Amino acid sequence: MAIHVALIGAGNISDTHARAAAAIPGVAIAGVYAPTREKAQRLAAAHGGVACDTLDALLDRRPLDLVIIGSPSGLHAEHGIAAARRGIHVLVEKPIDVSATRADALVAEADRAGVRLGVIFQDRLKPDVERTRALITDGCLGRPMLATAQVKWYRPPEYYRGSQWRGTQSLDGGGALMNQGVHTVDLLLWLFGPVHRVFGRTATLRHQIEVEDTAVAVLEFENGALGTLEAATSAYPGYPRRLELTGSQGTLVIDGDRLAAIDLTGPGGSATASAEQPDSANASAERPVASSSPIVADASAHQRVIEDFIRAIETGGRPCCDGREGRQSVALIEAIYRSSRTGQPVLFE
Repeated sequence: MAIHVALIGAGNISDTHARAAAAIPGVAIAGVYAPTREKAQRLAAAHGGVACDTLDALLDRRPLDLVIIGSPSGLHAEHGIAAARRGIHVLVEKPIDVSATRADALVAEADRAGVRLGVIFQDRLKPDVERTRALITDGCLGRPMLATAQVKWYRPPEYYRGSQWRGTQSLDGGGALMNQGVHTVDLLLWLFGPVHRVFGRTATLRHQIEVEDTAVAVLEFENGALGTLEAATSAYPGYPRRLELTGSQGTLVIDGDRLAAIDLTGPGGSATASAEQPDSANASAERPVASSSPIVADASAHQRVIEDFIRAIETGGRPCCDGREGRQSVALIEAIYRSSRTGQPVLFE
């Protein structure tokens, strides 16, 4: 049976969604809506479907099984609610929206309508991230103790100047944390568990935007572990995202999308595994493009997210990241922003 997908948005990320969906057998793109009709027409011409003049026209198309939302972040809940009220399943690009309150409204509407709601955190389905999760879940890392996360990325001035919504409070909701760093915030929560308290500082140090391009935070996890987070779009030329996760039985290191180190001790205290570290000569060649560009060259991880979401629709199961889980990263980032404004630690609820 064919799955009919509509795309809301026609920018860079919607092009990624289109490429990912088109690569799945049995999936057909039914239509595209974007405020700029020329962009919608261009995307529809490249990947199929009809360019629609209004959101209502898109959502009224039949057959239509799900929408993939790639509009500006501050419109995600509004667009998702409109789709859910028509009985259409909703898969939304990260973040789920720019506030936990809006996320809650979307979750509630999806529940009322009986439709599936998923959030695109494609890093969860990258092979080495899945392997890291399995090692932690199986107890190989032991008791979580320390998490260090760095998202020292770079965006040139034109990244913000060329957009009507990036870097704005109303539609981006934040900067380096809410837009770029949210993937890593999600992974910290997914891999190390809920956070109890945060202390954060944010600043706008390089770009002329309304929101932060540089942020740091100290995290206290509910399980007693401590963590630090750095996120930036100001760190020229941009470096791979790095996660170091330490427990009572060793350390796991994710460099870019690769599990670069597995240093674990067995019952006798000897190392049981170690991944080869990348040598410095190849470091720049291996730098993921995301560290310096918003363009997603490889849509395979997004394809896995869409495939997972379709399985959830067909089986009645949960997608890899549902709306309630997707809300948590936004709520934590809001807590970091609140801490930065007040200069005080904030309890995360």
